[in-house]
Amino acid sequence: MILFLQDFVGRKDFRDLDICSVDPPGCTDIDDALHCMPLDNGNFQVGVHIADVTHFVKPGTAIDLEASQRATTVYLTGRRIDMVPGLLSSNLCSLRGGEERLAFSCVWEMTPNADIVNSTYTKSVIKSKAAMTYDQAQLIIDDQNQDNSIALGLRQLNKFAKILKKRRIEAGALVLASPEIRFLVDNETRDPLDVEVKQLKETNSMVEEFMLLANVEVAKKIYSDFPEFAVLRRHPKPPPSNFESLIKAAAHLGVELNVDTSRDLANSLDKAVKLDNPFFNTMLRILATRCMLQAVYFASGTKTYDEFLHYGLAAPIYTHFTSPIRRYADVMVHRLLAVSVAVDNTTPEMLDKRKIEALCQTLNTRTRMSAYAERASVALNTHIFFRGKIRDEEGYILYVRKNALQILIPKYGLEGTLFLSPRKGQLQAATFIYNEEEQTQRCGDIVFRTFDPVSIQLSLDSSNVQHERIVLKLVKPEILNFSVPSITASTVAVQQPQKNPLEPCDSPCEPQLKKAKI
Repeated sequence: MILFLQDFVGRKDFRDLDICSVDPPGCTDIDDALHCMPLDNGNFQVGVHIADVTHFVKPGTAIDLEASQRATTVYLTGRRIDMVPGLLSSNLCSLRGGEERLAFSCVWEMTPNADIVNSTYTKSVIKSKAAMTYDQAQLIIDDQNQDNSIALGLRQLNKFAKILKKRRIEAGALVLASPEIRFLVDNETRDPLDVEVKQLKETNSMVEEFMLLANVEVAKKIYSDFPEFAVLRRHPKPPPSNFESLIKAAAHLGVELNVDTSRDLANSLDKAVKLDNPFFNTMLRILATRCMLQAVYFASGTKTYDEFLHYGLAAPIYTHFTSPIRRYADVMVHRLLAVSVAVDNTTPEMLDKRKIEALCQTLNTRTRMSAYAERASVALNTHIFFRGKIRDEEGYILYVRKNALQILIPKYGLEGTLFLSPRKGQLQAATFIYNEEEQTQRCGDIVFRTFDPVSIQLSLDSSNVQHERIVLKLVKPEILNFSVPSITASTVAVQQPQKNPLEPCDSPCEPQLKKAKI
């Protein structure tokens, strides 16, 4: 991108700073970059630099109207449906390594204990010195022989991130879990070749902590200047009734969950460890995640300050600022912050509480649609992956139902139903007794409870092409006339896999995924 003199007006020149980005492999829509450098007084200058999408997307333009309706970029397996045109998302706005780009920067002076001494919010020009993956950044941090400015900056950022995370958790922030997987796809057919659970590095947490910090600090700034019109994000506290079944299931294993406050819940989850079941704590966190309410966008003037709370993050005020390439809420926040720091002017829409709240409701709807699309995309590709395969895998019981067990297969991030009562046309000699009070299923001497490990056989039932489903069968514990024998090989070919029916689609009505950069 060629910059002209007018592009520097109202901006600070940060091109000489050792700025770098850290993202998933193959990421082309790079929203954010970081830098850290020591100051003469013993403190550090820390910068979070975010792509300046609003420089290109002006209010009321065709691109802006389209982006506001799409609300977010859609990330499906192997493909992406952009909120803004690809020329912006993957080129002009993307903070690519070695190229000059326009940014909106949060620059803090921080003490060695990660306390913010002063803050500066400014539009800027940057030139990222390195665009790294999480793995590459982790290798640099771990290799003490590397002592260049990028390596030293990353190590200090990582130290700060650990302090910030510890501080958040002490305040009551929750460390929850959800099974996330990544499909390895064939470059030509786009068929899924393998499935792997996403592995998180320290660098994942490092980037996350600074994005959270920027979001909190920007929320404070725009609310201070626009107490009625700030676009914020709240996560309501879930009612105690949401936790009842989880509390009961944990109690049967001698684990007490206190859900009075987020801090009480966080402490309970930290203490919930069973040496004979190393996956128990992860499962507990997965189930706790499902007890939560959905976080939503809102206009600050429509709620009292006490209602601003983000329960999961234990943050009294929060917004989304750090991903304007893929989220329209962040675009709205950038415009507010630009006015706040006197580099732009307000528009009538920015000061219309009703319009802001209506747009927030649209964003919330699209966010829900994105979750549905993500699950559908994963389910479809899981079905394609299992065509022609039978596999034995280890699983854990998530829920005990009246006629079934809900099983989580960690290897695939897959959740499926193991039916205990015979389906139509099936014969079964084994009898299961359901205890609703204790949430158990019993067959003879064998009792199934939530969190119990089981061995499961997975296959795909393609008898109805329009309604294919993953079939789960019990391998262990062995139950006469119910369990199936373990297969001799990990994979048995049954039929040739079919091509992935997903085709590229750029419809603005496509649903939206949670970010899973590809």
